[in-house]
Amino acid sequence: MKTNPAYPIWSSFALDRTDKRPLQDQIVAYFREAISSGQMRSGSRLPPTRELANELGVARNTVALAYERLIAEGYLDSRAGSGTFVTEGLVKAKQSGKSVSVRRPSTRGQRTLNAITGFVASSTLPLTPGLPALDQFPFSLWAKLSARFWRSEQRELLPYGDPAGYAPLRRALSRYLRAARGIACEPEQILIVSGSQAGIYTTARVLLDTGDQVWVEDPGYVSGRSALAANGARLVAVPVDEQGLDPIEGERLAPNAKLAVVSPSHQYPLGVIQSLPRRMAMLDWAERADAWILEDDYDGEFRYAGKPVSALHSLDPEGRVLYLGTLSKVLAPSLRIGYLVVPTDLVDAFIAARAVSDRHVPIEIQAVVTDFIEGGHLAAHVRRLRPIYDARRRALLQAFEKIHDLVEPIDYSAGLHFIARLKGDGDDAKISAAGLKRGVNAPALSTYGLVRPDLNGFVIGFANTLEKQAQDAVDKLRDAIMHVG
Repeated sequence: MKTNPAYPIWSSFALDRTDKRPLQDQIVAYFREAISSGQMRSGSRLPPTRELANELGVARNTVALAYERLIAEGYLDSRAGSGTFVTEGLVKAKQSGKSVSVRRPSTRGQRTLNAITGFVASSTLPLTPGLPALDQFPFSLWAKLSARFWRSEQRELLPYGDPAGYAPLRRALSRYLRAARGIACEPEQILIVSGSQAGIYTTARVLLDTGDQVWVEDPGYVSGRSALAANGARLVAVPVDEQGLDPIEGERLAPNAKLAVVSPSHQYPLGVIQSLPRRMAMLDWAERADAWILEDDYDGEFRYAGKPVSALHSLDPEGRVLYLGTLSKVLAPSLRIGYLVVPTDLVDAFIAARAVSDRHVPIEIQAVVTDFIEGGHLAAHVRRLRPIYDARRRALLQAFEKIHDLVEPIDYSAGLHFIARLKGDGDDAKISAAGLKRGVNAPALSTYGLVRPDLNGFVIGFANTLEKQAQDAVDKLRDAIMHVG
């Protein structure tokens, strides 16, 4: 039978030689309190008498007699050939009648707790949105670059790093963004952050005061909204239609908002592209209202038809747009590499916000990403992924044709996902839950809305859904729809 390891107690208990109580009594009192308080759990094994006696500097018999008293009192249980253990079930029984006061977090802590209500753990099931092709991660190359970093023995990189990010990575990203997204920025304007959500959270900390209004897309990125709400922002749900977020409606609802958070190149989750007139209207509003725009360009590298879509940042002559990018959708979310491009006069404030939060992304990851970009591997990886993603997208769209009477896919030939609207009046949330039980993860479209009642469907991720999985995944979703009815 497997037993718990013995507790080392030398760091939590020492005999007081000035205490008038006998040493044996002190040992007994320590274990009584440790067991009653739950510090030592039921079934935990105590150190052997000889070992504990050596730790405490007492005769072995002193410890043995203390154990015998605790066994007689019911705190301990001696098992021949196994050792001495805390009696099973004792801690729970002793604590069951204990009155425990309710402890509450601060106002900010409670606000954060409220903001993430409904958070769902990560999934790699077929149809899961927000994931790149994990089977295409360049493991071999990554291992070589990582090994090269450690072999270089760059001791100067071992202390705390620059909160703004690893300087060579900022330079590499500056060149990459100019070539890939048409964004003209200096390396000093780039800050390395732990993914998109961290970028939104940092932006809120720097640009917003508690109670400030923020335009958010409805439907929109739930985790991004959570990051804003956790910082005390008042969210203003601005509707999204076939032309993207409607700035006229946004200005009607909250003309004096301090920030707008948008995904104009491939809106999440609907996938639409914000039209040029609306982009220009947003820039005009930001200038008149002395407001900021945070552009979340989470998967702008991937388009499968039509012309490339420029970043909103490239249209901004006044420096009102902050640009947020990530490598989560290109490489892997667990790397936690994102980047913010901020106006020059805000750089110091953003660096300060990074310094007082998580300080910096691990230097090894930053250094390996730098070599990955500088070696031309990032651009090559994106080029290699495009046809793979396109093939997986087409396979799923073809599979959905067989259940066209139940759902209608709406695809904009971009990004890593499309949506499928549910026909009829079925409950997308219940169907999504039923799909999870069958092994597919198609989140309910309604869960992305704030005030909209018209959202009923699913967000379908195709990048990490293999072509050979497409039909089976759609069949499982169909089963879930039919089961919920």
